[in-house]
Amino acid sequence: MSDTYFEFGTAADRWDRAQMFFEAKEYMTAARILEGLVEEVPEQVSPRLLLARAYYHSARLGRAETELRAVLERDPVEPYARLMLGRTLERQGRSAEATGHLRMAAALSGDFDVDADRRTGG
Repeated sequence: MSDTYFEFGTAADRWDRAQMFFEAKEYMTAARILEGLVEEVPEQVSPRLLLARAYYHSARLGRAETELRAVLERDPVEPYARLMLGRTLERQGRSAEATGHLRMAAALSGDFDVDADRRTGG
């Protein structure tokens, strides 16, 4: 696929295309499209969050962490970004660092008993 395919169309067209690739589990392709969108509109949280998810699912955990931290700089109370950052850190073997983010995600979502979820395997 040529690079022009990833850059073709309006930002809305590229957003739709990236979502389509993400839903098809073509995470690397989705990330490639989203990288351009994030560069174009760095203040928007949604493209950056989907980019972080694409990185996470393609095991590019360092990049996922970077994008999630950028999301949280813009929106510190974004519960899904907190949850994903916690899961990303866990996957990197950084459980102690993950705990605070997971607890905050649970609190922001209204689930105050994070430990009960872990005890039941949820």
